Parts: sequence; structure tokens; C-alpha cells
Amino acid sequence: MRNRGSMIVFEGCDLSGKSTQCKLLYENLIINNISCEQIRFPDRTTYIGQCIDSYLNNKNDLEDHAIHLLFSANRWENMKRIEELLLAGITVIVDRYAYSGVAFSSSKMNISIDWCKSSDTGMIKPDIIFYIDINPENTQNRLNFGIERYESLLFQNSVYNQYSKLIEPDWNIIDGNKDIQIISDEIFDRVKCYLANEKLNDKLDLLWVESNNFK
Repeated sequence: MRNRGSMIVFEGCDLSGKSTQCKLLYENLIINNISCEQIRFPDRTTYIGQCIDSYLNNKNDLEDHAIHLLFSANRWENMKRIEELLLAGITVIVDRYAYSGVAFSSSKMNISIDWCKSSDTGMIKPDIIFYIDINPENTQNRLNFGIERYESLLFQNSVYNQYSKLIEPDWNIIDGNKDIQIISDEIFDRVKCYLANEKLNDKLDLLWVESNNFK
């Protein structure tokens, strides 16, 4: 019996279309009477989020390790909320998660993937991960590309390569070059199948740990 909600994470390079697909999935679930909430990282409504927003909009500069830790802290400060929603039986749709933090920060030459993972180890592990796969060459002409700090073709190509090192067999790889509605239908079909067949209990698995004995 399904006792808790599912955590559904969307990942991808900037302007890959993941935010649009988060919104469409949310609408589809609501229409089908499935309780759900959306969370987007970075969460720019908090004090930490405001610092991140200022950094992304080139209003201040921070050392690379320091900004990574701020992104991680921004996720940690939302962990209790995510846990409460899931245990209340509410499905949580997350636009970017720890994988983004690793892919973006490790794209900088002085930071390793293992170091990036360490600050997010022990967070709630997603039940479903959708990766919108589209080469940055095909996104650079989309509206608003280049406004924020990380939106350059060179950096996005590096992020794209780093994601390829993080993808695991259970990730759902979605062709981001397809029509928006076709992508939405494909995602919703996969989510419906998962919700109908997967049996969940109140145990929440943890990210990047061997067991739930992490302390």
C-alpha cells in the first residue's frame, strides 16, 4: 500500500526545458486528483537563496567552494519540508536537486565530483529522476539564454559532460529535442505507471550513502 508521496526530480542543463516539464507534470497530477507540490532549487525565497540569486545575477562574487556549499545549504534548509510533504502522502516535484549542484560545481576545474557530493550526502533520495537530455548547442538560442552567470555555451558544455558521469541506470533519460507536449505525455505516462505499481512505505532512502544508518 502506498503510504507516502513520491519525490520526483528533474535535472538538465540550463534552458533544457525541465522547468516547463515540472509545471506540466504538476498540472497533469492535479487534474488526476493526485496531491502534489512543486519545489525549485535554488529556493530564492530564503536568506541563503537571496545570496545565491545575487551571485547568479553577477551582483557579487564568491569563491567556488563557498557558493557550492551555499547551494547545498539551500537544499538542506528545505529537507524537513520535503520530508513532511512526502510522509503526508503528497508527491513532491523538484526542479533541480543535488545532482545539479555536483554537475555545475565540478565543471569548475578546482572542484572534484566526490567533494561536491559530500555536502549533500544524507539528503532524501529521489524516487524518480528525469534527465532532460539536450545538447547546449541546441539551447543557446532559446529565450533568456545568457542572462545568468552560468549561461555560457562553454560552461554548459562542461556541465553536460559532468552530468554524463552522474547518470545511473534507473534515471529516466528524456530526449529534450522533442515537442514539448510529446515530452510531457511521455513523462506523465512514466509517472502514472510508477505511481500505480510501486509500493512505498514511510522509509525514506538517503542520497549517496550505503544504508540509512547515516548520521
